[in-house]
Amino acid sequence: MHELAEAVVDIGGIAAGGAGVGRLPDGRAVFVHRTAPGDRARVAVVEHKRRWARAELRKLLRPGPDRRPAPCPHYDRCGGCTIEHITYTAQLGIKATIVAEALRRIGGLDVPEPEVVPSPHEFRYRNRVSFTLLRLGAGRVVAGFHELNRPGRIVDITDACLLPEPAVADAWGALRRAWGPDAYRLPSGRQLRLTLRGAAAGEVTLLVDGGYAPGRPDELLSRVPALAAIWHRAAGAGDWTLLAGSAAVVEQWADEDVALSGVAFLQVNRAAAAALEEHVMALARTTAGPGVRVIDAYCGVGLHARRLAREGAAVVGIELDPDAVREARRAAPPGTEFLEGRVEDLLPAALPADLVILNPPRRGLHAAVPEALAARPPARLIYVSCDPATLARDLARLQPTFRLRGLRCFDLFPQTTHVETVAELECATS
Repeated sequence: MHELAEAVVDIGGIAAGGAGVGRLPDGRAVFVHRTAPGDRARVAVVEHKRRWARAELRKLLRPGPDRRPAPCPHYDRCGGCTIEHITYTAQLGIKATIVAEALRRIGGLDVPEPEVVPSPHEFRYRNRVSFTLLRLGAGRVVAGFHELNRPGRIVDITDACLLPEPAVADAWGALRRAWGPDAYRLPSGRQLRLTLRGAAAGEVTLLVDGGYAPGRPDELLSRVPALAAIWHRAAGAGDWTLLAGSAAVVEQWADEDVALSGVAFLQVNRAAAAALEEHVMALARTTAGPGVRVIDAYCGVGLHARRLAREGAAVVGIELDPDAVREARRAAPPGTEFLEGRVEDLLPAALPADLVILNPPRRGLHAAVPEALAARPPARLIYVSCDPATLARDLARLQPTFRLRGLRCFDLFPQTTHVETVAELECATS
C-alpha cells in the first residue's frame, strides 16, 4: 500500500517529540527530525503506519524563516537536543503551541496559547546531565547521548556539548581524561549511566548507575578537582553507596541551603527554576498565610513548604523519596510536617486543606489523586507539570470539581520541546 520511499514535504509545525510535521502526497502526517516550520524538504520514509509515517531528512530544498545553523558541534547526530536548529524565539512559540494543543485535544479545554517565560540562559544551563557509557572492548569506550534516529547507538559527547553548566562541562571533560583505558577507574560492567550534578559553588557529584565492582573512585576523585563525591548503585541494587567524597554537598538554591545526597531531585535549570518557583509562591500567597492549611504534594526537599511555613501557613509535605524527606525534615521550620510515601496513599488522610500544590513526575497524577481532591476539595490547586499530555489528562479528571483559572509556562529546557507548565485552578463550588 505504501510504496513511497522518498517525497517532498512542506513542514507546518513541530510535534511534542521535536520532529517537524508535514503531509505526504497520500495525505498521511509525516514526522521528520531536524526540520523546521516553513521548510520544504526531501525526505526518506523509514516507518509506515496507517495514518502516519516517520521519515529522515535527505535534503533541505527551502529553509523556513526560523531555521538557523545549530551551534553545537555534536548536533548532527546527537539526540540530546531536538530543536537547536530553530531560533530561540521560535522555540518558545513552538512550546506554547504544544501545550495549548495538548490541553485542547486531550483535556477538552478551550485555552489560548499560554505565555512561555524564556530561560535566562539558552545554553550552558543544565546543572545535571546524564550520559550512557559503553565499553566496546580492546580498551575502547564511548560515552554520551543516544543517536537521534538510531537510539540503540551512543554518540560520543565531549565537554563541547552546550547543555551542561560550565563547571559540569569542565568536570565531564576532566572525567573523560581521568577514567583511563577501558574506563577502569569507573565501576565495572559493559554499560553504565553517568550523571553529573553541579552545585552553585562549582562542586560536582558523580552518580554511577549500573555495573558491579567499584573501580578506583579515590583515584578519580584526586584526578578530577571539581568532584566532591562519587555514588554508585550496582546492577540489581536498590540503594546507592557512597564510594568516595562527601556524603552531602551543600547546594545554594535561591534563599535555601539544601544538603544534597544520593539522587535527591532539584530542577536542572537553576535560573529558570527560580522564575517558576517565584510564580508558584506568588500564586500560593493569594491563599496561604497565617493559619492556612497547605498540602505540598510531591514536595521533594520541601522548598515551597519551607517558604510557606515561614510565612505562617501550616504545611504538610508528601514525598516518596526517603533522601528528599530526610533533607526536608532537617531544614523544616515550625509549622511543617513531612510524610514519606506515595501521594495517592497519603493525600486522603492529609485533606482537607485550603491550598494544594501538585508537582508530580512526568507520568502525572495517579487516578486516585483527582478522586481524593474531588471528595474533599481545597479552595485552590496549583499544578506544576513537566508533561503537557499528562497535565491535559489530569485537568480533565479534575473537572468539574475544579476550573482552570490560569496557565503560564517556563522554559527550563532550551533546545528541546520539553516545557514546565504551572496551572492555577479553583474549586468550582466555592
